[in-house]
Amino acid sequence: MKTKSITEVFFREKPVSMLIQLKNASSPVYASVLAKQVDCTYSHVVKILQEMQKSGLVEFKKEGRLKILELTNKGRNIAKGMEGIKSSI
Repeated sequence: MKTKSITEVFFREKPVSMLIQLKNASSPVYASVLAKQVDCTYSHVVKILQEMQKSGLVEFKKEGRLKILELTNKGRNIAKGMEGIKSSI
């Protein structure tokens, strides 16, 4: 299986939407909730989140059986930039 570079992952609509949703979240976000927000399957969202985690953009915080998603500072900065680019297009 070919591994995608992080650049290939981020210049697609769903990953950008996921970052922006996480940045603008006012309450804890779970992968299942994020999947509904960006109109994507849960398995696809988890796959993208794993790539984001490897790149240091998101963290999974475990609360019991639940995993809460949080942007890192790096992820927040990229989300702000992507949101600006998206609004300019």
